[in-house]
Amino acid sequence: MILERKTRFNIPDIKEEQGQFLGQLLNGVASDNPSEFIVELAELLQIYNAAMKGVCTKLEILDDEFSLTHKHNPIHYMECRVKSVASIYKKLHTYGVPVSLESAREHIQDIAGIRLVCNFVDDIFAIEQMLLKQPDVTLIKRKDYITNPKANGYRSLHLVVKIPVFLSERVDSIPVEIQMRTIAMDYWASLEHMLRYKNMNGKTQKYIDLLLECANTLADTEKTMQYIREKVEE
Repeated sequence: MILERKTRFNIPDIKEEQGQFLGQLLNGVASDNPSEFIVELAELLQIYNAAMKGVCTKLEILDDEFSLTHKHNPIHYMECRVKSVASIYKKLHTYGVPVSLESAREHIQDIAGIRLVCNFVDDIFAIEQMLLKQPDVTLIKRKDYITNPKANGYRSLHLVVKIPVFLSERVDSIPVEIQMRTIAMDYWASLEHMLRYKNMNGKTQKYIDLLLECANTLADTEKTMQYIREKVEE
């Protein structure tokens, strides 16, 4: 199942829905031709959307193939999105780099993003291996927070891959970030994110040890569930 956060890419909607940050972006690039810039922005977002859909299709096909030989679907669900103009603008400022479309292409690798939620830990690495074997998929970056969790207990496998997007007159190689987690990892990460970012007075700092304990407990439960599945399938 794919849950796609709909982002509009036609020019009137970009102007209407994201006008505030679009104005700031235009000021930042000092464009002499705002209309031309908006067209270029819409084209950029559309290309990243195409790359995201391409990777999602690959993952769906691999999920179907895996279920034929292993008698279960490794992917519980996928959620995909393309960053909004506001998010791109904010990230460029956070990085301290020039505000431009070229800069966004160069410095932001998660304009197109996919969150892949699997049933078991070994499903994550199986899907990763199958995806990276495909000749048109190039691995750009890999961070394994499952084997080496973050200090706060966060677990996930982060990949940035590039795939070709075939347009009418050219082929672009576009990066897509994939965050691969189990159901338990996603549950913990979603709630920890909500507690940390929705609470601006820093009270969550008091509960760091408790959050880490929750993460470790969920990880132990996952190991037990995977052991049970392996025994059932023998």
